[in-house]
Amino acid sequence: MHQSASVLLTIALLWSATAVAPGPNFFLTTRTALLKSRATGMRTALGIALGSSIWGLCGFFGIHTLFILAPWLYVVLKVAGSVYLIAVGVRYLVNSFRVDTAVPTVPRPTSTMAAVRLGVVTSLANPQSALSTASLFAATLPPHPSLWLGAGAITVMTAVATIWYGFVACVLTIRPAAAAFARLRRWIDRVAGLAFLGFGTRLALER
Repeated sequence: MHQSASVLLTIALLWSATAVAPGPNFFLTTRTALLKSRATGMRTALGIALGSSIWGLCGFFGIHTLFILAPWLYVVLKVAGSVYLIAVGVRYLVNSFRVDTAVPTVPRPTSTMAAVRLGVVTSLANPQSALSTASLFAATLPPHPSLWLGAGAITVMTAVATIWYGFVACVLTIRPAAAAFARLRRWIDRVAGLAFLGFGTRLALER
């Protein structure tokens, strides 16, 4: 029991460091929460957490080995993910130069499923996350982990993602942050757009 708790704590710390580092998930949560609403940002954070769960399952059941046996599958996922990230970046950049990009008085509503789906798709867009998860599990889990320990590790990853991105969505929607976003929205969109372009391009060029 003590060993399992130590393993899960290590996974929590390492995955927290991965989540806190600015990336597509962070920029998506930030922009969605500020542009739409805190509730929409929380739904997007939930989608990102679900994406983390999926990558956790893939990592635990050996997707790294699958990529070795079928390298074309990794190439397909990488190309699809890079195209998605680049497309999102281009859209943000284009929107930042439009005259009608001022923040509306009443945020446009986004359905719960749409917000969750956006978070899941963005989280899954980078197949490197699967390799990162596989490496994390290889470094922390015993050679033959039980299903309970694997389920615990995936639960920890999901909880970390939910807490962190939920925190981001809540903090950045307080009134001072929202007011600052209203003044700087175009520049924030440009920074987010360039970030997504950078992530997508780097993913496409990685071997």
